[in-house]
Amino acid sequence: MKNESTSESLKAIANKANGKVGEMAKKSTEIVKKSKKAVYDAVDVNGDGQVDIEDVILLAFKVPGVAVKRDVFLKQELMGKCSRENVDSVVEGRSLYEVIDTEKIDKIAKSIIQNERLKVSGISAALGTPGGAAMVATIPADIAQYYGCLLRVAQKLMYLYGFSQIEYDLDGQCFDTETMNQIILCMGVMFGVANAKSGLLTLAKALGKGVEKKLINKALTKGTIYPIVKSVSKWFGVKMTKEVFAGFFKKAIPVVGGVIGGGLSYATFKPCCERLKNVLKDTYLSNPNYEENEEELEILDVAYESVE
Repeated sequence: MKNESTSESLKAIANKANGKVGEMAKKSTEIVKKSKKAVYDAVDVNGDGQVDIEDVILLAFKVPGVAVKRDVFLKQELMGKCSRENVDSVVEGRSLYEVIDTEKIDKIAKSIIQNERLKVSGISAALGTPGGAAMVATIPADIAQYYGCLLRVAQKLMYLYGFSQIEYDLDGQCFDTETMNQIILCMGVMFGVANAKSGLLTLAKALGKGVEKKLINKALTKGTIYPIVKSVSKWFGVKMTKEVFAGFFKKAIPVVGGVIGGGLSYATFKPCCERLKNVLKDTYLSNPNYEENEEELEILDVAYESVE
């Protein structure tokens, strides 16, 4: 009788323990679901109900120092490399290759990439920091800092190779649609997204040939370049969702997350920047011997016809 009583007591204890484990598991699942939703809501900056490249760009530009002033950057980089008169003329819109050898321009570009890459290595170490409730803040911050470094390089390379100032409203923290789409094309080139290169080359050509701004804006928002922007955005939409999802679980496994996060961000940063540099150094804006291709001509012709 005593053994039976003991056995029943042990069963009761086991059942009670199992019940508590079940309750804890249920609560943990609910917490994870709520935290995951909170993370997505925090990353969805434009409030369209999904995580996309626009959200990432807006997040990144909220980081102090990401927005780059073209005139300040060019003066800092070119002082001592050419005369003050030539520096001023480049700031005013003169092509840099007219005053500095293209090899020196490429050397400046490589230095920019290397300097930013060192900053990324510091960010990488923090990517696996555990969060709990803090995940809601740390995951968007991780994304903002990493892509902020990429976008800072993108702006500097664009200015170095002939593009005009990226207009960003620091107070309202926003872009107009044309500017946003231009940045999306650059990001597409960085990640090797199909057709992003042709879109950026066409844009550079239009700018270099003095095509009217309203025509360029139309091509970027409704016309011939817009379908390319749309396909790049779609590609990034899938990527961003995966990155936020992966980042969420890396926070729950700090050691592994730190290694994975640090390795991926540092390893992929330079190739992304190199892709953009290699495209920007050979456009109508940056290369006096640039050879036009049929695809660009066709896109521009269609753009002209749409306005006539």
